[in-house]
Amino acid sequence: MATFKKLTSGKWQAQIARAGVRRAKSFPTKSAAKDWAARQEYQISEGTDRQVASGRLWDLFDRYAREVSPKRKGARWEIVRLERLKGEDIAKNSLAELSPLIFSKWRDMRLGEVSPGSVIREMNLMSAVLTVARKEWGLISVNPLSDVRKPAKPRPRDRLLKPGELDKLLEQAGFDLSRQIGRAVHAFRFAIETGMRAGEILSLTSELVDLEKRVATLTDTKNGTARKVPLSNAAVELLKLLPDAPTYFDLSSANLDALFRRARDNAKIEGLRFHDSRHEAVTRLSRKLDVLSLARMIGHKDIKMLQVYYNESAEDIAKRLD
Repeated sequence: MATFKKLTSGKWQAQIARAGVRRAKSFPTKSAAKDWAARQEYQISEGTDRQVASGRLWDLFDRYAREVSPKRKGARWEIVRLERLKGEDIAKNSLAELSPLIFSKWRDMRLGEVSPGSVIREMNLMSAVLTVARKEWGLISVNPLSDVRKPAKPRPRDRLLKPGELDKLLEQAGFDLSRQIGRAVHAFRFAIETGMRAGEILSLTSELVDLEKRVATLTDTKNGTARKVPLSNAAVELLKLLPDAPTYFDLSSANLDALFRRARDNAKIEGLRFHDSRHEAVTRLSRKLDVLSLARMIGHKDIKMLQVYYNESAEDIAKRLD
């Protein structure tokens, strides 16, 4: 049973007595005291109560970045995010102090700084760290983030090309494919034809593309499963136009992003991102392929994911009904 007492210092003391275990701890607020007491009682009743290892949250971030992240896809960005999280106040908390209340306050603070989508990604990353610390390292008894509500997911983007926007991009980038900016917008055109992601496009080499059979083999995809992508005649012609290089587009991810944004801004186009090419591609391809063929081409194991990228308007669908 837990009892709470306000001390002369203004703090709240929580006292628990359960199954022969007695503990007490002081907190700046009554809600924090209640949260701690509830966790302690649960751990004792479930038999998971044990001494938490010494150290701070930033130690978990650091170890995860060294031992786990390098084995995962997107390791570079995961390590960058963990390095940033290490510099936040929440990372200074000792492992013994971690609680849902601490993480919920951090969540609310972050929502005032970044989008809900960014907060969700950071919460997922921290939860992965805490789960490994609990299951594999034995450093904590519970994952306190499992009891923290995540922000509502933002609505999926539904940006499609507007009439004339692709022509404006081509006008700004030019048609000289020996220039990087030209190849960046060329990659955007290729993405619209194939539905491939930027990283997949940039990985293409002559060894991975059979121009006669019109098939590109992707060995490194987002979901970790290799797949073959059928190519339209237009996609093949776009590849043939590129100058010889180790990879077809001869661009880094950072260059592609920066150059595409430069062409977009110079063309005075608002709200368009390179990844919107995937929305455009799925919407166009849905007029040619059945659902299963489209899912296989795009690389979705769950066909429900196609709904995220399929953005044909009701007016366009109506025209196809006649």
